[in-house]
Parts: sequence; structure tokens; C-alpha cells
Amino acid sequence: MNQFFDALGQDWVDAAQRRGAAINKPALDSGVALELLELARVAAHTQERRFAPLTCFMAGVAAERLRTAGADVDERAIAEFIQEVRQKLEREIPGL
Repeated sequence: MNQFFDALGQDWVDAAQRRGAAINKPALDSGVALELLELARVAAHTQERRFAPLTCFMAGVAAERLRTAGADVDERAIAEFIQEVRQKLEREIPGL
């Protein structure tokens, strides 16, 4: 996506390696990134602003569990998965 996230992906690889694990370098798709930013915006208006990063973390965990469950998903499908939940949250917030 950009240099910052490319370097951050390598940081995760390096940190995993120091723990004796080999992982593929995580990458951030621009469509998924956009949905995560929108999810963070909505989450910041639901309860407390500080919930936004945790909401995005949960989205990442859920997306990986969807993949692990054997769902045939690509990055576009992951973005749509996140969008579905974000839109549900938006409908629950009056005036958003």
C-alpha cells in the first residue's frame, strides 16, 4: 500500500521470527484499508473514541478466522465483510 505499511509488515515478520515462528509478510490492501478506516470512524462514534483501534483489531481477527474457516475470500470479499458490519453499526448510531 505504501512504504510505512510495507516496513511495518516486515517488522511483524521479524518479531515473529524472534519468537521462533515464520509468518508471511502481512500486506494491507487499499480496499480493506479504506473499510478499516471507515470502521474506525464509526466505532469512534458508538461508545468511546479509544474503541476504534480495538474494533479494527477485531475486524482483522474475524477476517483471518473467515479465511481459516475455509471461506473462499479475496481482498475484495474481506473489504465487503468489514463493510457489512460497519454499515450495521452505522444504522445503530442516531445522527451519524
